[in-house]
Amino acid sequence: MSQIRVIPLGAGQDVGRSCVVVSIGGRNIMFDCGMHMGYNDERRFPNFKYISGGENYTEIIDAVIISHFHLDHCGAIPHFTEICGYRGPVYMTYPTKAICPILLEDFRKISVEKKGETNFFTTQNIRDCMKRVIAVDLFQTVKCGDDMEITAYYAGHVLGAAMFHVKVGSESVLYTGDYNTTPDRHLGAAQSPKLRVDLLITETTYATTIRDSKRLRERDFLKRVHETVARGGKVLIPVFALGRAQELCILIETYWERMGLSVPVYFSAGLVERANLYYKLFINWTNQKIKSSFVENNVFDFKHIKAFDRSLIDAPGPMVLFATPGMLHAGMSLEVFKKWCEGEKNTCILPGYCVNGTVGAKILAGERRVDLDKRTRLEVNCEVASLSFSAHADAKGIMQLISQCEPKNVMLCHGERNKMQFLKQRIMDEFGIPCYDPANGETLVIQNYPPVPVDISRNLLKVETQKPSDTSFARVDSSRDIHGILLKKPGGAVQILHPVEAEQELGVRRHDLSFSASVPLYGSGVITDVWKAVAQALPATAVAHLEMDN
Repeated sequence: MSQIRVIPLGAGQDVGRSCVVVSIGGRNIMFDCGMHMGYNDERRFPNFKYISGGENYTEIIDAVIISHFHLDHCGAIPHFTEICGYRGPVYMTYPTKAICPILLEDFRKISVEKKGETNFFTTQNIRDCMKRVIAVDLFQTVKCGDDMEITAYYAGHVLGAAMFHVKVGSESVLYTGDYNTTPDRHLGAAQSPKLRVDLLITETTYATTIRDSKRLRERDFLKRVHETVARGGKVLIPVFALGRAQELCILIETYWERMGLSVPVYFSAGLVERANLYYKLFINWTNQKIKSSFVENNVFDFKHIKAFDRSLIDAPGPMVLFATPGMLHAGMSLEVFKKWCEGEKNTCILPGYCVNGTVGAKILAGERRVDLDKRTRLEVNCEVASLSFSAHADAKGIMQLISQCEPKNVMLCHGERNKMQFLKQRIMDEFGIPCYDPANGETLVIQNYPPVPVDISRNLLKVETQKPSDTSFARVDSSRDIHGILLKKPGGAVQILHPVEAEQELGVRRHDLSFSASVPLYGSGVITDVWKAVAQALPATAVAHLEMDN
């Protein structure tokens, strides 16, 4: 018997600064190293003191694996490698490696150069950090040392997002990061084979939500946008640079073309060019429809959507603006929101999840007066709408992944505590497997019983498979019982043999045993009454034999 130990340094009963350390088979792996968007002090980074009191992290952590480029999953990696001193390998996919440093630098500029924050990583730190990255491709298995294997599987969510399967010896864990089991307009659905891992660590952003029809959400989104511009208002749509931005822009582009609208639609400056570049470079990460039509028709060459200039913030008349970042915690989206939030004709549509503490989370909670700092208060008079186009799996998708993966244990992270409690109970009830939801800094210990390899006799398989199945029709994925003799040899090998083979192997003769039983009957009655009394007293199998004999 062995143990799997897990310590969430972030995203334990919380959303933000995802960072989970797993000890399995004598190896320590850190999954994600993110930043919390709701804090501006030391709480924005994972608390690495949970795994070390400031000692050499390289000696403790064997590998760091980054699931995708969102800052709540990768934002602290330059801090961990260049400031905390970790010098070991960092694994991520090729798109994540390409996009991650650009988003890190954008956020550094906002935090340090505009907000004047200190204790932050530098541009050089980001460059040095990325030199340590080892890029992996989908379904590629990478060896880390002699006994550890890392494999990436498609997660949907955003370009380059991956679920990582780590196997050490006979033990294994699957870390999902953020994933989406529903295909959308530019990405496919998450894919995972039947891995049967010892531990599945899954995000639970929407642990209790089952989303309605995607088509209904799209219709509601377009209706709100159209109604706002029709009354002369402005529409602000906070998005992250890659992901939901492309999804909603394709939707708006198609609608504008169909309706013949001339109201201007804008992107944050530079976002269009970046998106086109990355989607051309990593076209194999998109869905099949885009792959097949990309050469003739690049859906990311938008006709109706132009680059935004700051001088347009105060421009009169209706317009639609996609601005980053998606939680209204900094950057262009917050700058524009300050200007537009007081206008009653205007609308702010938040299409994704907002972490507690961000301006986005506050206005979604219904706050109409939002304090940015001690000197700045915003009066929110505009219409605020939350239309979930978030590329996270909902409760149905999470249960679907568990069913597909068939893990021995499940751990929940990246979610709200109360909602995780509900999903945890549902998983245990429906699948009958242990489920855990540790808080940040809490150590989870799972007793793991390694599998015992068993050789099955070819003759036994031949005999058993020729028997008629209990089911009315055969299915490839159906299971059936096999009856044989379990034999453990002196060397430790375990076999399941046909009874005749077991006799020969052990040098013993088969014995047939017969059993008899006396059933006292009291009272008198017709023969049918006697038969009922006998049937109640004997096992069902014995009664069946009696019926056959009669």
